[in-house]
Amino acid sequence: MQSILLEIPPPSPATSWTAIGIGVATIVYVAFIRPLGKKKKDKDPLARPPGLARQRSVERDMSNLLVELSEMARQMTGQLDTRAARLEALLREADEKIATLRSLQPGGGPPHGVLVEAKLLEADAVPMRTAEDASVAVDPRHAEVYDLADEGQSAQEIARQTGRPRGEIELILALRGR
Repeated sequence: MQSILLEIPPPSPATSWTAIGIGVATIVYVAFIRPLGKKKKDKDPLARPPGLARQRSVERDMSNLLVELSEMARQMTGQLDTRAARLEALLREADEKIATLRSLQPGGGPPHGVLVEAKLLEADAVPMRTAEDASVAVDPRHAEVYDLADEGQSAQEIARQTGRPRGEIELILALRGR
C-alpha cells in the first residue's frame, strides 16, 4: 500500500486552486443562490401546504384584529353616547327657553288654532311701502344714485359719475329693493 501512495504525484498549485475555487462556488450556490430561487417559487402562500405554525400565526393575527375591532367599537359607542347625552341636554335647554318665551306672552299660554297661523303670517309679512313712504324714506344722498339707476345706467357708470366706489353704489341699489 505504501507503494501505491508513493506513486501518486503531488498535486500542482493550479489543481489546488481549482479545487478551492470549485468548493467556494459550491458553497456560494448552496448558501445564497439556491435559497433565492426557492423564494421565487414559494411566493404564493396558498400554494404551500398549511403548517401548524402558520395556522397559529393566522389565528393570532385574527384574534389581534378582533381585539382592535372591539376596542374601536367601544370607542365609537362611547362617542355616540356622549353626543346623545349632549343632544338631550340641548333639547332640554331649548324646551326650557320655549317655556320661558311662552310664559312671557300675554295671556300666559300659547295662542291656538288660526291665531297661531295669523301671528306667523304677520311676523313673516314684509310691510308694503306706498309711493309717499318711499319719497319720505329716500336719503337725499341716495336720490342721485336712484335717479341714475332709473335712467338705466349700470352700477359702474353711476360710480364713475358720482365719484363713489362701485361697491357702495351696488349696496345702495340692493337696499333700495327692500
